[in-house]
Amino acid sequence: MTNASRAAAGLVVIIFIELSPAQSPAVSSPPRKETVVTTHASGQFDVKLTPEVLADKGADKSLARMSIDKQFHGDLEAASKGEMLSAVTAVKGSAGYVAMERVTGSLQGRKGSFVLQHSATMTRATPQLSIIVVPDSGTEELTGLAGTILINIAPGGQHSYDFEYTLAGTP
Repeated sequence: MTNASRAAAGLVVIIFIELSPAQSPAVSSPPRKETVVTTHASGQFDVKLTPEVLADKGADKSLARMSIDKQFHGDLEAASKGEMLSAVTAVKGSAGYVAMERVTGSLQGRKGSFVLQHSATMTRATPQLSIIVVPDSGTEELTGLAGTILINIAPGGQHSYDFEYTLAGTP
């Protein structure tokens, strides 16, 4: 037996002894349960969409790219910056968009930032919208944030939000 194979055999024996069921098991504490509370936040926001150049400069007019600049008010006092890609079709009332935006500020007094992911379609004027907090994107006091946002647009054009969220570790 070579020195290398003796060393490997010794290592296997050490690992076997450490994992042997004959040894008394280590005492472990019960798994820590985090408190998760569902909370509602609401308010209004102002949004500015600015047309940007698409990477494919030869793309037809059915595709568009926009920068997003928002200011949230109410339970969410924050600003956001993001990017949106959209497509409209030849069928009136059918379109879609995707967007990502980083929100920075405070949510009901807790400071930090998080990322929102948008996915929306409109099928012949029937909308379907999903805006979620990107998992594990929360920072600082918003670490552990998860949730969804609904956007409402009043007849006068005022935008508002309803945010259902959980924040792991909050009492």
